Amino acid sequence: MKALMQRVTQAKVEVDGQCIGQIDHGIMLLLGVDKADDHAKADQLLHKVLHYRFFGDENGKMNHNVQQVNGQILIVSQFTLVADTKKGLRPGFSNGATPVLGEQMYDYFVAQAKQHITVATGQFGADMQVSLTNDGPVTFMLEV
Repeated sequence: MKALMQRVTQAKVEVDGQCIGQIDHGIMLLLGVDKADDHAKADQLLHKVLHYRFFGDENGKMNHNVQQVNGQILIVSQFTLVADTKKGLRPGFSNGATPVLGEQMYDYFVAQAKQHITVATGQFGADMQVSLTNDGPVTFMLEV
């Protein structure tokens, strides 16, 4: 399971021209699920996301996590994160989760996150338009 995390001042996702998820200050999180992922990996990744210190403290040092700054998270499924790009000029998706498993893991991750923080979401499997203002810019890839 992979998460591309971006520290943002705002982010939103639209489907068919309609805003379906929006946050202010917090994390724009793109979530990729591969075929070997399970609830334990999702829980481990969520713990990292919620506790990863990449927000500034009073001295501008990255010492605070999203919860400490009263941030929010926008979680968007991103199948292409699990692509194999090591060979050739076309991505391979043989390690990606099936659509059924991907959606189950995405839904589980979102449900678990909602127990801890304000969450907005995209729509699994939809053609989405995502916009954001990356703060810093600060972006990290987390994997478990």
